[in-house]
Amino acid sequence: MSTTKKGFSAKEMQRQLGLKRYEPVWTLVHKLRKTMGNRNSRYTLEGMIEFYQGYFTVESSQVEQAKAKRGRGASGKKNVIVMAESTPVENLETGSKSNQARYFKAKVRDTHSAQEINQTVKENLDDKTIVFSDKSTSYVDITDYVEMHVTEKSSNESTEETLKWVHLFISNAKRNLLGNYPKIKDKYLQLYLDEFVYKLNRRYFGDKLFDRVVIASITGL
Repeated sequence: MSTTKKGFSAKEMQRQLGLKRYEPVWTLVHKLRKTMGNRNSRYTLEGMIEFYQGYFTVESSQVEQAKAKRGRGASGKKNVIVMAESTPVENLETGSKSNQARYFKAKVRDTHSAQEINQTVKENLDDKTIVFSDKSTSYVDITDYVEMHVTEKSSNESTEETLKWVHLFISNAKRNLLGNYPKIKDKYLQLYLDEFVYKLNRRYFGDKLFDRVVIASITGL
């Protein structure tokens, strides 16, 4: 799980370990994902932050389907807030600027409410950050929790420039998750995203990533 960029299913792990029962392997894999999520939660993003809401296809439970029928959102879709730490780097000789995405976070949310957005900002972003987002009405209070909040109307230009990294994250995450796990249940989506984010944020660790996962699993950090 730690050394492959692609997803690694519990079924494949069961096969490689030569185990007869699937359930213990499935539990192990999710425990590792939870460990990755716990480690991700220990830090906050800082500097320039791209902030955007995406939608991921999931296999809804009967309860979620019932809620959707009562107007609580589309069945089979889950709202995910994606945050990217994007620091503008300026070439002192030419004056040109380029963006380099450093770290990411992705949080599954049940609603689009400003209250949930505010809570997500407080838990995941440093209060000195500068946040860039579209003009969603759910973002009305973000400025109360950060240094500055800059909004821009959604367009092809904002997708390619201002919010470049969050859109790229969503595209890659969907391709990675849905390509390997076509039927992710809604209640487990956060765990799959935790694994994806953990490995993405440590994409330059190489073989050291295995040791980091082992240590995090032992210490619970």
